[in-house]
Amino acid sequence: MVDKVTATPAALALIAVLQHQHGEIFFHQSGGCCDNSAANAYLPGELTIGAGDVYLGDIGGCRFYIGASQYETWKHTQLIIDVLDGHGGGTFSLEGPLGKAFHTRSRLFTEDELAALGLLP
Repeated sequence: MVDKVTATPAALALIAVLQHQHGEIFFHQSGGCCDNSAANAYLPGELTIGAGDVYLGDIGGCRFYIGASQYETWKHTQLIIDVLDGHGGGTFSLEGPLGKAFHTRSRLFTEDELAALGLLP
C-alpha cells in the first residue's frame, strides 16, 4: 500500500502532545491564504469536512484531509508532514501556542507508486 500522507518522527511526537492535551484531533491541508498552505490540526467541529475534501489517510492516528481542487494539483505527490519551530503568526492550527508549526513537504510518487494508486493514464 502506498501512503498518500506520512509524518516525520518530530511531527508524530507533536501529534502525541496535542492528542494528550486535546483528545481527538484531525488534519486539513490548507489551500493557502492566511496559513501558507500548511497542514492544520483541528478539534472535531472546528472545521467542516464535506464532499469538497479528500481523505488522504491517517498520521499518528489522526485523519488527514485536503481540498479536492488542491488534491488534483498534488495527487502525484506524497505529502510529508514535518514540524518547524515558530508559527509565523496567525495560525489556526492547534500547535501554534506551543511555538511550533506543522510544515508540509512533498515528493513525487514513483511510476510504480502511481500505478498502485491508479493514477497512470
